[in-house]
Amino acid sequence: MVSDVIQSPGIQTDTAQVFVLHTSASLSINENTDPSVRLDFESHLNELVPENQTYCQHSYEVQMACRLTSRPHYSVYLSISSGRPRLGSWQGVYLGEHRNDGGVRKLVITVNGVRPLLV
Repeated sequence: MVSDVIQSPGIQTDTAQVFVLHTSASLSINENTDPSVRLDFESHLNELVPENQTYCQHSYEVQMACRLTSRPHYSVYLSISSGRPRLGSWQGVYLGEHRNDGGVRKLVITVNGVRPLLV
């Protein structure tokens, strides 16, 4: 999806920022060939910041209560070359969900020199 939006303005060489409009989600660039990478992310996050800990004070959104310490990134930057995002052979942009049911997520994709697109 990100590649489709970046290619649509017809920019050949530039940069793009992809920003997620939610504090309970994050973006990253990671290995994207092996489907088990998603399971590795989930396992690592559950080990690093387990759910339902007694030391958690944030209780308004119970599902993400202490996930705040996971140091999420809300944006990634991509180089554009020949009209396409320049990622490594096995790389992809990941949307990380930090709630059990986050619902629909919105991204803002800004290609330098082009007005922001909301998707």
